[in-house]
Amino acid sequence: MAHTKAGGSTQNNRDSQPKYLGIKLYAGEKAKPGAILVRQRGTKFIPGAGAKIGKDDTIYAVAEGIVKFETKRKTRFDGSRKRIHKVSVV
Repeated sequence: MAHTKAGGSTQNNRDSQPKYLGIKLYAGEKAKPGAILVRQRGTKFIPGAGAKIGKDDTIYAVAEGIVKFETKRKTRFDGSRKRIHKVSVV
């Protein structure tokens, strides 16, 4: 009697769930208090006037106004030379 061995299952069928990170309100858009501006991992963006940062690095508005992004270059004394964006609600 010829029998075939049980075939093993593949190891490639797993994928992580999407995290929906990124900018949620762009420059020039109106923001209400509590509105999420940016969802991020780490501090790629830093909060400016009218915005605060949550414990998971989410930037949200604390005042009503228009969203504004400012680009600033880090100095070599800050440890990195990448550009950082300051998100503020004006």
